[in-house]
Amino acid sequence: MPRWLLHVDLDQFQAAVEFRRRPELRGQPVIVGGEGDPSQPRKVVTCASYPARAFGVRAGMPLKAAQRKCPDGVFLPLDMATYEAASEEIMATLARVAGAVEVWGMDEAFVASDSDPWQLAAEIRSAVTELGLTCSVGIGDNKLTAKLATGFAKSTGKTSAEPEHDAGAAGGIFQLTAANWTELMGHRPTDALWGVGARIAKRLAELDIATVADLMAADRQRLAAEFGPNTGPYLWVLGHGKGDTELTTTPRIPVGRSKSETFPHDLTDPEEIRREVARIATEVAEEMLAHNRVSTRVSVTVRTKTFYTRSKQRKLPQPTSDIATIVDTALAVIDRFDLDRPVRLLGVRLELLPLDE
Repeated sequence: MPRWLLHVDLDQFQAAVEFRRRPELRGQPVIVGGEGDPSQPRKVVTCASYPARAFGVRAGMPLKAAQRKCPDGVFLPLDMATYEAASEEIMATLARVAGAVEVWGMDEAFVASDSDPWQLAAEIRSAVTELGLTCSVGIGDNKLTAKLATGFAKSTGKTSAEPEHDAGAAGGIFQLTAANWTELMGHRPTDALWGVGARIAKRLAELDIATVADLMAADRQRLAAEFGPNTGPYLWVLGHGKGDTELTTTPRIPVGRSKSETFPHDLTDPEEIRREVARIATEVAEEMLAHNRVSTRVSVTVRTKTFYTRSKQRKLPQPTSDIATIVDTALAVIDRFDLDRPVRLLGVRLELLPLDE
């Protein structure tokens, strides 16, 4: 039997977690973001329930804009600790049902099947339902097709009935492989591919490559000449629906940690700016200390009212996890900026010593 990859994606994850503790909100247009107050400036939507999406509310949209689109929406504050705990519960459930799990975020992961992927997908959905949540599952012959299949599952599988027009789908489950790749993907724009963004799609369009079928027919040497010897051929491979087939279950070890904050009102007082930098640097340093990570370099990012963004950095005298040293270094970096414009955002990033050193 062929080895299948399954992509599991939780539906409206943050909103769904909120439904678990507040069942009376099910079916309502729930919007999660910020402190749950749409009157606060510069706060954005992090999750919208399906009823809220019907009003045009999307993740990344300012809360104020979401309120204009959905005035009767239920706005809830972001509760990362609760969502992280739910994510751990989900990943443990996937490991119990499917074995090895490659975690891709709080609400998505890849698993593999050497037998019947449809049966495993159904078992996964059943197990997630027992947690009070729902998920969509994409089945593919590689990670690319599995990931894209999940999108089809979400758009065609919201009921338990199997769509008559496509035998690749059944409620919340969809299969995309080499067998139906051209039929389902050929006519779609290139940015429908996982890994092709708007900028690359625009450059492809300038080469008269507008659809996935165009990309499949493109000359690899021409792509290499335009995008480079690695990216060009890689785009051609994506166009043919090929991708990674191996699970990576070893957790990714971060090489850095950053935290940024957009302020409700622009900062103009240099001392207030220094205080905020010190606070953010302290929070990041404390988090890394809790994870036994050692820092080697400190970077500070400043974004002004006009969205001009610049970062400066300084190498620490020696690798350290000492919070005071890290904060002092961050303050030394911010002092190198000409703070003559209102500041909209501040960020601090720590580069970390590899764990094996």
